[in-house]
Amino acid sequence: MTDAAPGSPAPLTAEGFARITDGILDSVSTVIDGKPEAVRSALVCLLAEGHLLIEDVPGVGKTMLARALAASVDSTVRRIQFTPDLLPGDVTGVSVFNPVEREFEFKAGAIFANIVIADEINRSSPKTQSALLEAMEERQVTVDGRTHYVPEPFFVVATQNPLEMEGTYALPEAQRDRFMMRISMGYPDERSEALMLRQRETVNPLDAIVPVASSTEVSALIAWARAVHVAPAIEDYAVALARATRDNSDLRLGASPRATLQLVRAAKVWAALDGRGYVIPDDISGLLGPVFAHRIIPTRSAGGARARNVSDTIATILDRIAASVRVPIAARQ
Repeated sequence: MTDAAPGSPAPLTAEGFARITDGILDSVSTVIDGKPEAVRSALVCLLAEGHLLIEDVPGVGKTMLARALAASVDSTVRRIQFTPDLLPGDVTGVSVFNPVEREFEFKAGAIFANIVIADEINRSSPKTQSALLEAMEERQVTVDGRTHYVPEPFFVVATQNPLEMEGTYALPEAQRDRFMMRISMGYPDERSEALMLRQRETVNPLDAIVPVASSTEVSALIAWARAVHVAPAIEDYAVALARATRDNSDLRLGASPRATLQLVRAAKVWAALDGRGYVIPDDISGLLGPVFAHRIIPTRSAGGARARNVSDTIATILDRIAASVRVPIAARQ
C-alpha cells in the first residue's frame, strides 16, 4: 500500500475502520439507549458526507442524539437554536467595517464548524432556513460576493418538530432535498425509559462522553467508505427505484437525481459498517425510506391532503415500489 499524500488522511485497514466506528456507536449509545437504528443512521450520514434531519415530537432525544454524536468526535461543534427572530447572518456570518484597517472584515457565523447542530430548524422563517442551502450542498458560503469555505468534514444535524405542532414552518422542497436522510426517534421502550430515570437523576450522561475519534480519523473513515465497490447492477437498481417514484401515479413529486446519488453513498457506508467491501441490494432497499421519504410528495388522491397520514402513505407507496422493481442477483461484479 502506498503512503498517503501530504495532508490527506492516513489509509485505514478493515480492522481500523471497525474499531473506530464501533467506538463511536458505543459512545453515542451510552446516551441514546435502545435506539441502535437511529444511532447507526446518524453515523451513516456523517461518513457518507450527507446531512441528517431528525423529525419527531419534543422530548424524545433528537437534540441529545446530535450532541452525543458531536461529543464522540474531536472536532469543532456549533449549535444553532432556530427561533422566529433568527437572521440569515447569524447562520452564515456578516461583513463588518473595521475603522482601523478601513475595510470590511468577515465575521464567520455558526455554520463554520465540522458538526453543526441546527436545533428546531422549522421554528425559523424560510428565509433563515435557506441560509443553510449553499453550505449544505457546496461546502461554502457566499457573503457580499465573497466565497468562504466551511471546514472539512462538514456535517449538519437538524432537528424539527412535526408540522402540525404550533409555531412551525414547513421546510421547502429544496431544503429537504439537501438532507441525505430523515429519521424519527420514537418513544423509548419501558426498560430504556426506566434506565434513563435512574441514570439521569443526578448526572448528565453527555458529561461522561470523551471523544473516540479525531476529525482526521473521520476523514479517513469517509475515504474508506467512499472506496466501497458498487456493481453496475446495483447502480441500475438504485436508478430503477428512483425512476419508479417519478413514474408513480400516486406521487406528484418523485425522488431527485441527488436522492439517487445519496442513496448509493449511504448504502456504501452501510456496507462498510457491516464489514463488506461491496454493496448488496438489501443495503439499497433498506435505506429507501430514510433517504427517499422526505423528498417525495403524494397526490391528494393518495392521501397527501391529510398531514397526519402523509408519512404512512409515503411508506406504503415506497413498499409497493420496492416490491415492483426487480432485485439484481449479482452484487459483487
